[in-house]
Amino acid sequence: MHLDPFMKHLGFEGQVTAPGEARMTVRLRHEHLNNWGSAHGGFLFALADSAFALASNSHGTLAVSLAAHIEHLAPCAAGDTLEAVAREMSLTRKTGVYQVEILAGEKRVALFTGTVYRKG
Repeated sequence: MHLDPFMKHLGFEGQVTAPGEARMTVRLRHEHLNNWGSAHGGFLFALADSAFALASNSHGTLAVSLAAHIEHLAPCAAGDTLEAVAREMSLTRKTGVYQVEILAGEKRVALFTGTVYRKG
């Protein structure tokens, strides 16, 4: 699966690493920050959601999001390289559940959970 225009616009780089798994990376820039100097929550959500999309669509069946949730665990700063690692937790004929961990080096920044409907 290829990165979509929104992912490219935000500077994300990503790949499917195995069926049901994906990695997405980005270098955090000043324009990605909130007023307190940490990554904007919407930016982190977009990063996790993008890894979720790659992982959930890696089986060759169109998967669309039903629900998603993020927990913000620690701040990060401009210059940090963020990595979103998506892993499949459950897969059935019609649904899939994925967990995405966002890391800044060894520090866990956020934890995202998403559920998809599989159209195939």
